[in-house]
Amino acid sequence: MIGRLRGILVEKHAPEIVLECAGVGYEVTLPMTSFYHLPQLNQETTIYTHFVVREDAQLLYGFANQTERKLFRLLIKVNGVGPKLALAILSNMSANQFVNCVTLDDVSTIVKIPGVGKKTAERLLIEMRDKLKDWGLDIDTPVSDSLVLEQHGDDVLITPAVDAKGDAITALVSLGYKQAQADKAVKAVLKPEMSSEELIRDALKSML
Repeated sequence: MIGRLRGILVEKHAPEIVLECAGVGYEVTLPMTSFYHLPQLNQETTIYTHFVVREDAQLLYGFANQTERKLFRLLIKVNGVGPKLALAILSNMSANQFVNCVTLDDVSTIVKIPGVGKKTAERLLIEMRDKLKDWGLDIDTPVSDSLVLEQHGDDVLITPAVDAKGDAITALVSLGYKQAQADKAVKAVLKPEMSSEELIRDALKSML
């Protein structure tokens, strides 16, 4: 089991990165709430990971803190929720926001996430309510000093992408949104000089 990686961030293509550790480049997929915490390229960072082995692939999922990883692990234990859907859920809302949805029985917000129908949302709320009943949610601080809070866009140090709009649309599609839906959401929030991370964050917020 690979539980944590510390290395140099050499590639960023939301929601995936390549982290070089001791000469080995690990491909890792992150929920966007963790992706926003990443430093600039060629800087060192640490992420917590969850390793998934399938018949046709071995996949690494990364998280900015242990709280998000813990919630991811609880989500994939729910019937009908796999890693891809859990990733989509944590890309649309923070762990804290998800717990609030469960506490408030907020089906309307959950069903806006791609891949989550009404029945799945209701099952999520029922099963997660029991799992989170005694959860004292103390969000961990990021594991790297260079990480920043995802909601404070003005403080994020980002290198503008050559094609931020295209990168943002591709990322949203990979998270489960339809091409037309992703294109519409990105165009609605697009402003000059926005990075792909900013576009993704604002587009996701506009769809919830």
